[in-house]
Amino acid sequence: MHEKSSQLLKVRGNSPPSLEAETVYFQPSVSATPFWGKLRQRLFSISLEETTFAKRGFRKPEEHLQQHLETVGRQFLLGYHAAIKNDKLDILVPHLNAVEAEWRGFAFEGAAMGLAILDLLTPWRKHRLQEFLAGAGDAHAYMVHVGAGWILGRLPLNVEKYLDRLDPLLKWLAIDGYGFHEGYFHPSRYIKQQEICRKLSGYARRVFDQGLGRSLWFVEGADVTCILQTISQFSSNRQADLWSGVGLACAYAGGVEGNAIEMLRSTAGPYRPQLAQGAAFGAKARLRALNLTSHTELACQRLCGMSAQAAAKVTDVALENLPTEGKEPAYEIWRQRIQAQFTVREIQV
Repeated sequence: MHEKSSQLLKVRGNSPPSLEAETVYFQPSVSATPFWGKLRQRLFSISLEETTFAKRGFRKPEEHLQQHLETVGRQFLLGYHAAIKNDKLDILVPHLNAVEAEWRGFAFEGAAMGLAILDLLTPWRKHRLQEFLAGAGDAHAYMVHVGAGWILGRLPLNVEKYLDRLDPLLKWLAIDGYGFHEGYFHPSRYIKQQEICRKLSGYARRVFDQGLGRSLWFVEGADVTCILQTISQFSSNRQADLWSGVGLACAYAGGVEGNAIEMLRSTAGPYRPQLAQGAAFGAKARLRALNLTSHTELACQRLCGMSAQAAAKVTDVALENLPTEGKEPAYEIWRQRIQAQFTVREIQV
């Protein structure tokens, strides 16, 4: 195994008892031997401690908000561990669906990362992720593609070849997931020092920034003032994509009240259409998976000026007759169409 691959999940460690007690271990599939099940866990496990603000060094918000954001990370890892322990979908999927609706998408996201890793490291069986997407993962397609992108930060992969495995439109969400991963695990490099991802080029760097923007919601403890200060330190050509990521995180992950969301909209200034587009993406992801939350509804009302259902509809309409060939990626044209709708609304208001 490549040296970096052997250190794939080097953050594995001993969790505090309180966290370890929350770990859910699933029964191995019939086809998995005890040896392989134990080996997978040993090589690929990630301590739940890695999702704590204390471990990550994130800005500490009020306790209830911190618990909310830490739960997001914890559910992601529980889904990931479930897939690593047992990749047989008829056993894995019921466990994922048993997760409370608000958090279920994060569990599917984590499971996608686990399945993607197994696909790449066990080439004799490399279609787990596709089978997942063809079945239960389809409802969570947005989150599954994001989760699949996490491994770009953990394995020495050719990005273009890896993206070719994924949906032509949604593959860009894997780059979004990559950007989130780097911001979440390496904020000093990618947020404080604003390091450019050398592994990417062209439009992929913009999508990376959209994921990086999502990570700010966690790194800055959803503190609107701090998010504004951090984004303002980036070059102007990166700020729009960062704000788009913040909007998605606000709507999908949530955790803050209406006043904070109003302040977020106000501080975004000229980037309000990008903020709204991100929120609309969050609404669409939740409605597709039938796990709409009150905080997603609230975010759409305040950031988009409409209900979550209406915001999701904007994303659907923007997909109609989407060109698939040209210099501009279809994914970016999709985003621009959505942003244009919210720009018009801003002018009308």
